[in-house]
Amino acid sequence: MSKKILVLVSEHGYWAEEMIGPVSQFDARGYEVTFATPTGKRAHALPPSLDPDYIDPPLGRSVTSAENARLGREFDASGRLDAPLDLSSWLPERPYTSDAGYLPALEQYHRDLEQIDAEIADYDALLIVGGSGPIVDLANNERVHGLILSFLRADKVVAAECYGVACLAFARDWSDRRSIIWGKHVTGHCKEYDYKDGTGFLGTDFVMGPPPYPLEYILRDATGPDGAYHGNFGKPVSVIVDYPFVTGRSTPDSYRTGEKVVAVLEDGLIRYGW
Repeated sequence: MSKKILVLVSEHGYWAEEMIGPVSQFDARGYEVTFATPTGKRAHALPPSLDPDYIDPPLGRSVTSAENARLGREFDASGRLDAPLDLSSWLPERPYTSDAGYLPALEQYHRDLEQIDAEIADYDALLIVGGSGPIVDLANNERVHGLILSFLRADKVVAAECYGVACLAFARDWSDRRSIIWGKHVTGHCKEYDYKDGTGFLGTDFVMGPPPYPLEYILRDATGPDGAYHGNFGKPVSVIVDYPFVTGRSTPDSYRTGEKVVAVLEDGLIRYGW
């Protein structure tokens, strides 16, 4: 039977190659791909990711080829993102402790999570697409964390790219509050890739200087003494597989991230890149 992949995308902008890279690998295998966003709104590509003449400030060169710009524009203009699943209406949210009827509400929350476990049974993997957008609406999104934890309980593949890897660092079981990547090996947007100015998002006028947190530092702390963050700065590609996680550092790692998700699903790959 064909594999089924759930692709989670920010409503505040995804980097085009970080979408088309892995999704093209899934399409080539004939996988069924379903898209989801935090509130069901259509996701769009960040304009710089569609411009081969845009110079990435940290690297001082373009990171988008003319071919990937074309593919990105075609994908963004297609209807594939027109009707994404709405996490806000699908995933439950933990009640405030101050809510009236807190205990029954918390019990219902856990019953709802059990239902989510049943509903993701048809999926084989989750991918969180990168770009600056995840900083805004994915990284500290409790529903996103709940979805990730559901995939983990089912022993399914969880992949993330660039700033999307922050979701893995912050997803935690409330019983011990320890990151799910504790003891694991991951990669993600390294400190050398951070902008000093001009970190922008779609759907808001807010443009900041550097990103609000250095993702590398968070990942180093979240993996603990028995895990590790691998930035691989200076190397063309950085993709890490430490089952069930597949993580990609940034834009040039997107296609290989998709390749390794396929390798995990088809060939049983459990370790790569470290």
